[in-house]
Amino acid sequence: MKKNIPALYIITGGPGAGKTTLLNELSRSGCITASEEGRRIIKEQIRLNGEGLPWMNKKLFAELMFDASVKTYQEISRNTDSKTIFFDRGILDTVGYLKVENIPVPEKMQTIARELAYHRNVFILPFWKEIYENDAERKQSPEEAVHTFNCIKETYLEYGYNVIEIPKGTVAERICFILGKINES
Repeated sequence: MKKNIPALYIITGGPGAGKTTLLNELSRSGCITASEEGRRIIKEQIRLNGEGLPWMNKKLFAELMFDASVKTYQEISRNTDSKTIFFDRGILDTVGYLKVENIPVPEKMQTIARELAYHRNVFILPFWKEIYENDAERKQSPEEAVHTFNCIKETYLEYGYNVIEIPKGTVAERICFILGKINES
């Protein structure tokens, strides 16, 4: 019997736009979700006294984030019977990060990003000044957050994805918007 291929949806955007809150609520409501790798890597590097931090070694941080995102993609896409899975950022977010930091994107990374495709509809959350906060892992200024949003959006468009901006609103409203768009496709 052939296994169903899951629909792998990305929820992305600049820092502090509400992605993690949205994904946590999707998870609580029974959806399968994959956590963001960047935050996990930052916490791990701090704990290990490592250099793979965005404020120490941006290139190493990007490599760690990319490798972890690829591993998560492969594990989830192979080992699930779920029809729909939501990712807190995708593999291309690393490509967008490198562009934000003006670091050349290795050809191998570009090739892998093209090969490991998600659903063509990518959900993106815009910068939202009223909810933006810095914390131990998020040190960008609001201007940097807006620039990151723009680079990530451009990156997904360059790779042929249909980028759907999620309107500002309550978490419940945002979930209804996402699920409505999924039901349309």
